[in-house]
Amino acid sequence: MLQGKIVLVTGGTGSFGKKFIRKVLTEDVKKVIVFSRDELKQYEMKQEFTDPRIRFFIGDVRDKDRLYRAFDGVDIVIHAAAMKHVDACEYNPFEAVKTNIHGAQNVIEAAIDRKVEKVIALSTDKAASPVNLYGATKLASDKLFVAANSYVGDKDTKFSVVRYGNVVGSRGSVVPFFKKIKETGKIPVTDPRMTRFWITLDQGVQFVLDNLERMQGGEIFVPKIPSMNIVDLAKAIAPDCDIEIIGIRPGEKLHEAMILEDDARHTREFDTYYVIQPEFSWWSEKSIETGETLSEGFKYTSDMNKDWLSVPELQKMVNEV
Repeated sequence: MLQGKIVLVTGGTGSFGKKFIRKVLTEDVKKVIVFSRDELKQYEMKQEFTDPRIRFFIGDVRDKDRLYRAFDGVDIVIHAAAMKHVDACEYNPFEAVKTNIHGAQNVIEAAIDRKVEKVIALSTDKAASPVNLYGATKLASDKLFVAANSYVGDKDTKFSVVRYGNVVGSRGSVVPFFKKIKETGKIPVTDPRMTRFWITLDQGVQFVLDNLERMQGGEIFVPKIPSMNIVDLAKAIAPDCDIEIIGIRPGEKLHEAMILEDDARHTREFDTYYVIQPEFSWWSEKSIETGETLSEGFKYTSDMNKDWLSVPELQKMVNEV
C-alpha cells in the first residue's frame, strides 16, 4: 500500500511520529515528510534519521497556508499533531481549541484541496464522554474527521480516526515521571482505584498501518488492549517506594472509556479491534457488514475490561521503553 507513496506526519517529531516514520522507512515509500513546529526537535531528529527519503517542514497546523504547501503531492497524511497534556489544555483552553479543533479543520481542507488519498487522525480514549478540555477538543476533532467524508464532494479523499489509550513511555506519560521520581523513595498516586488502557508505541504504529489498509472512510478504529491499575504500575516501576495518595487532578477521570452505549449501537466487533461506524446516510453505501454486533448497553471502559496487565507484565513493558 505504501509503495511509491509520499507520506506526511503532522507532529512528526513526537513519540508516535518518530516510531511511525522509522517503521515506514522500512517500506518502499517514495518520501516521508515530518511536519512540526519545533525546530530544535527537527534538528535533533535529523541527526537520528539520515535516510535520503525524509524531509522536514517547519509549520503549525493552525497555519492553513503552510499546510497547503506541505500537502502538495502528498498521498497519505497521519495527523498526530495536538496539544495533549490535560493540565496545559485546562490552563490554556483557547490554545487547545486552536490546535486541536481549528488545526483539524485546516488539515481536512488542505487534504481535500490537495487531493490527498487517505488521512488518519490519532485520537484518545479521553474523547469518549470527555470531562476535560483535551478530551472535548479531541471529540470535536473526531467528529470533524468523520464528517469530512461527506464534505469531499467529488474528490476521492478518505478520512478515518484511530482511538486508543495511554501509550507506554510516550512524552508526558507517567512512566518516565515515575522512573525519575522513584529516587525520592515516594511515588505520588492520584487515586488507588484509577485504571487506564495501556498500549505500546509499536502496537499503536502497527494499528495505524493496519487501518490504512482497511479504512473506507468515516470509521473510528478502536483496538482491544489491556487495562492496568495505577498502583500496580507504581509497584512495577518502584517496588520499594512508598505510595503517597495526592488526589485526582483537574480534568482527570477514575476510569477511561473508548466505546460507550450510544456508540455501541453502530459498532462492529472483530478479533482484535472494534469499528465505530458513522451515522451518516452515505455510510450505508459502504457499511461494514462483517464482524459482530454488540449487545445492548455494551461499554468498553478501562475498569470493566476483560484483559488486565499484572505487575510482572507491566515491569516487562516499562523496562522495554
